[in-house]
Amino acid sequence: MAQVLSFGLRIRCSDARRTSSKPLKVAKTRPNTAIPTRSTGTRRNANRTYGVNLEISPHRAVSAVRLMRIELGGAFADLLNERGKGSGDNEMGYVERTLGFRTRDLDDRDLRLVTDIVGGSIRWRRYLDHLIVSLCHDSKTFRSMEPLLLQILRIGFYEIVNLDMPPYAVVDENVRLAKVALRPGAGNMVNAILRKLVLLKEKNSLPLPKLEGDDRAQARALATLYSHPVWMVRRWTKYLGQEEAIKLMMWNNSEPSFSLRANSGKGFTRADLVMRLKMLKVPHELSPHLDNFVRIRTGMQIVIQAQLLKEGLCSVQDESAGLVVSVVDPQPGESIIDCCAAPGGKTIFMASCLSGQGMVHAIDINKGRLRIVKETAKLLLVDDVITTVHADLCTFAKNNPVKSDKVLLDAPCSGLGVLSKRADLRWNRSLEDMEQLKNLQDELLDAAAILVKPGGVLVYSTCSIDPEENEERVAAFLQRHPEFSIDPVGRYVPSDFVTEGGFYFSNPVKHALDGAFAARLVRSS
Repeated sequence: MAQVLSFGLRIRCSDARRTSSKPLKVAKTRPNTAIPTRSTGTRRNANRTYGVNLEISPHRAVSAVRLMRIELGGAFADLLNERGKGSGDNEMGYVERTLGFRTRDLDDRDLRLVTDIVGGSIRWRRYLDHLIVSLCHDSKTFRSMEPLLLQILRIGFYEIVNLDMPPYAVVDENVRLAKVALRPGAGNMVNAILRKLVLLKEKNSLPLPKLEGDDRAQARALATLYSHPVWMVRRWTKYLGQEEAIKLMMWNNSEPSFSLRANSGKGFTRADLVMRLKMLKVPHELSPHLDNFVRIRTGMQIVIQAQLLKEGLCSVQDESAGLVVSVVDPQPGESIIDCCAAPGGKTIFMASCLSGQGMVHAIDINKGRLRIVKETAKLLLVDDVITTVHADLCTFAKNNPVKSDKVLLDAPCSGLGVLSKRADLRWNRSLEDMEQLKNLQDELLDAAAILVKPGGVLVYSTCSIDPEENEERVAAFLQRHPEFSIDPVGRYVPSDFVTEGGFYFSNPVKHALDGAFAARLVRSS
């Protein structure tokens, strides 16, 4: 599937999300806790004794530690995953190892709060940091702040400004966390800064930048107000105009919605899924674009705990990704190659369309992620039509003479179309990344083309909204490969998703889905 690369652009496919750890027992004493400082990366030891601390809000302790791990590259922003409550247990283990104490166990409300606070604090990081610097009155103080202290402040600012929680309760609980996890002086600092924030918010006088000056100045102001990197703001303003760029940033900052795909391989229909969601009292609506998809905005934790995913009755998959499979148009009896398959969402969907006839060859350079494809295929009863291949695509294409009816290259990309769901991604991107990605996309397209038989189809897709990764890559490919031509996608997806050039494009603002792109290219006979 289209890979969203945060580190190491030469990696062909998604790296593993996380390794699980067993819940730890309550600590009798606080271990030598290693907390990297933000300015130097050195480690500080603390040797205080703690057991279970019932005065610290568990969702704040977990959120602070998780935010610190995300910023230092050790975690992703999503907590409510297929592991459900087990994920919460793992998080409490991280709290104990980092802070030296446990809080009470996370309940369902705590899990939702962690997801909200972690995702929101990351989305609004630039905006929150602007406020923190303004109230510190000293950027040097901000730059030298310890990671844990900074995350506690971000949490407090987010809760007060964005969640409208009772302000003095927020102040009291974050001060307590800072004092217990760090030292009394840190708690005093949190107390002073958060109380300043409460007063300014009550007076409706938060220190916000004004949208004025030249294009660069306005881009900087918009980047702060809507919490995105300046280079993204300037890029979107260039391509979309300022008004549409603001709408896009607002979408990226909104709470993400999800879609579930009923697994027909187990004889589980969309009607069955709807019935189960009604029984679970999960609000939902039918996808207007795909017959086996259902949309949900809230209640994902309920779905997880009801074991619907674990039992393989349905999968989490955005409709934008499902429509890419519609562009491929897999038919029974066909041979299909999925070039960057892991973790396998599109692979599994394509396999389910084959009705037990044909084969999907799932290629991926990441052996661990490829194992996930195999396990999921077995769970969803489509393993009989999926063959996994652990290989680098470029090497495989040069050494393998086999040609296929259809080849899907869901390429590694910037992920600029999925910033609503991947809250941390916006801060792990740079213009330099874009240039490297374009070179990688060209290289992979050339390799994928080798695998297409005469008269066969190559589908190039991304989860990006950037024309340089989409239309421009296709145009460059067609110049290098005149044996391919564009097959307009209007026969395969609703007309609202078809561009003037005959490509599939999902616009987050217009369609309320993840951003995605696909081109259908036919090789001459």
